Amino acid sequence: MTEQLPLSLRQDPESESDPVIINARCRLLRESDQRAIVIAGLPIHHYRADDVVAEAYAIVLLADSGFATQEEVARAFGRSERTVRRLQRRYETGGMSAFTARSGWRSGRRRLSAHRAAAIRTAKERGLANREIARRLGVTENAVRKQVGSSKPLLSQIKMPFAAAAPSAASTAADSAETKASSPPPSALAGAERSKLDRDRRVSFSLDPDPADRSTDRVLACVGLLDDAAPAFGTHTALPSAGVLFAVPGLVASGIFDVAARLYSGIGPAFYGLRTSVLTLLLMALWRIKRPEGLKEQAPVSLGHVLGLDRAPEVKTLRRKLTDLANRNLATRLGTELARLRVEQRGHLMGFLYFDGHVRAYHGKRTIPKTHVARVRLSMPATTDYWVNDQAGDPLFVVTAAANAALTKTLPRLLVEVRRLVGDRRVTIVFDRGGWSPKLFRELLKQRFDILTYRKGKVRRISDERFAQRCARFDGRVVRYLLCDQPVRFLGGKLRLRQVTRLSKDGHQTQVITSRWDLKDIEIAYRMFERWRQENFFKYMREEFLLDALCDYRIEPDDPTRSVPNPKRRSLDKEIRAAREDIAKLEQKYGAAAMDNPESRRPTMRGFKISHGKVGKPLRAARTRLAALMASRRQVPKRVEVRDVSEGAVVKLATERKHLTNIIKMVAYQTESDLLALLRPHYSRADDEGRTLLHELLRASADLRATNEELNVTLCPLSSPHRTAAVQALCKALNETQTFFPGTRLRLCFDVHAPLVRGMAFPGPRPPTDRKRRPSARPPKPDTSRRG
Repeated sequence: MTEQLPLSLRQDPESESDPVIINARCRLLRESDQRAIVIAGLPIHHYRADDVVAEAYAIVLLADSGFATQEEVARAFGRSERTVRRLQRRYETGGMSAFTARSGWRSGRRRLSAHRAAAIRTAKERGLANREIARRLGVTENAVRKQVGSSKPLLSQIKMPFAAAAPSAASTAADSAETKASSPPPSALAGAERSKLDRDRRVSFSLDPDPADRSTDRVLACVGLLDDAAPAFGTHTALPSAGVLFAVPGLVASGIFDVAARLYSGIGPAFYGLRTSVLTLLLMALWRIKRPEGLKEQAPVSLGHVLGLDRAPEVKTLRRKLTDLANRNLATRLGTELARLRVEQRGHLMGFLYFDGHVRAYHGKRTIPKTHVARVRLSMPATTDYWVNDQAGDPLFVVTAAANAALTKTLPRLLVEVRRLVGDRRVTIVFDRGGWSPKLFRELLKQRFDILTYRKGKVRRISDERFAQRCARFDGRVVRYLLCDQPVRFLGGKLRLRQVTRLSKDGHQTQVITSRWDLKDIEIAYRMFERWRQENFFKYMREEFLLDALCDYRIEPDDPTRSVPNPKRRSLDKEIRAAREDIAKLEQKYGAAAMDNPESRRPTMRGFKISHGKVGKPLRAARTRLAALMASRRQVPKRVEVRDVSEGAVVKLATERKHLTNIIKMVAYQTESDLLALLRPHYSRADDEGRTLLHELLRASADLRATNEELNVTLCPLSSPHRTAAVQALCKALNETQTFFPGTRLRLCFDVHAPLVRGMAFPGPRPPTDRKRRPSARPPKPDTSRRG
């Protein structure tokens, strides 16, 4: 057997190594006749270039383990995806031995004799089909096809009408905009000017004269001459789900299109480029299409007309776009830039920031770290995402904790990002008992952060006489609390904080700890209890946006040196608890016997022990066993490295794609909140039914009509007149933003169709009536209670 040679993995720029980048975490190193597979900087497979079996195993290893897709592996090794799948099937059925050369008839070799091949060619010249030839010769159709090739005629090249094509509405608008050299006015929705990138970006145009037929643009994308299809709108009446265009001003004001274009540059050449893909994902979230697979249940033509295309992207296309974006590992920067813009727009809501973790349970086959899931009160495999919400409860940014780290470990990392966003202003961070740590509080105060949290642990009860009634109005609501305000000290008196205790009607006392001495006690309590806005946000996102959905089955190598609780110590703890329970039962039995001991018969302890030896001996043996277990536990370390207790590879779920989808859903939620803020002055029940009205609005039908400069969106009347009137007022506010549809110079103009004529079928609201009781025209009934 040939001896395995060592392969130098040192990255020397002067060496002759030729690395092949498989994806963001996998590489194929090639040096002379040696090959090595490196994942996350760690070599996992090494072989010679002429060892076909080892190379086949390397292909299967990357594809089956999930470190790379079949397409990436095929591209790196110069194979086809079909070959990769064939090798996977061989390994699954026969193991390594299935990769060796097989005896017998070579696969793909023609098995027809020469005279039969001549007969097939003669029959083919006469115009017979492959199936008929196979029937006459008594062979299979595949054998005939291998001999003569496919019977499908070659498609002739289509002549593209570049000169005769009339410009679409989008191109006409683009040309007129460039001729006039006018820039769109600023958006009033966010209260800030459009970025210079949005004003000066060159608008793309379409060569297709018919917006319903984009064949020319698709051919240009196919040959690599188009990075993203330009939106081109036609005239449509009662187009389903076109009401989602009411959210476009908010999406544009969020800056996601500008930031994505600056970070990702593009994912083309493609018909569905970066802007179209991002817009599709955002509108899907607003339509409540919670997964890409949900597009199967929608009409692609109708959704495409809303996007300004002939068809919306299919499921595979959209999933491929998501994968392309996730492979660039820019989701963290995307979230940071969007958060920075959000802080600039809503800086007055950054005085109080709410921090909390959301646990996503995992039910797959991979072995990942466990954590406590509060909703089911169990410890199970899961991933923890930490969200930061502003004072109004809207999300600001999200990060994924490493190995379900506790809030006390993740909070310093989050606050570093918060400091970059808010600058030198003093911010109060609000969190629950998961972040309780007086030592951490002292460090946060040094970094100019104020804290507001619940107190953890047992606390001496305060007398009810010390509580005072407090009443105030916050955010349009009147709140009343029974509060007690007092200073407290921690860390041996070195840390002085403020404690505000609330007394509930059932007598329960809730202690709130803060470093804010300048606020009233009732405002401290109100801001702390408003932390439930974040819990309501999580519930809303789970139900409406499917926040807990697993959108990626990929895995990534985890840190093998990460420390975890020692399972041996956990088993010893279990045995110690069982031994203590046994001792408690024996001591109870022994004590009962001592109480019932007749002193006249056994006046000494020696006599009692002799007579109750059946209980005393097991008790002494149990105590001896407990002492031995305690000694054994002292010798076992509390924590060990995860690679020492894991049988397989140490992996974790891929986070990039999930992080990207979380950002998309977060922007969609922020847009809903912005629309609700515009709707609140015109809808009296906005706090109770505002988002329900927005759901109906975004799924409503509308008429579309495109001109050279405008895209008119006329909404069909909603379910009730008062909702239609509220949306009519919303149209005026949106029209003032002067928003342009992404990728065009078409200014969005919103309106609502006139309500139906009131008649017998739609009488309208009832006129006010006089509530005074009118005298009845009927005579009173006779009193039959008395007789005689």
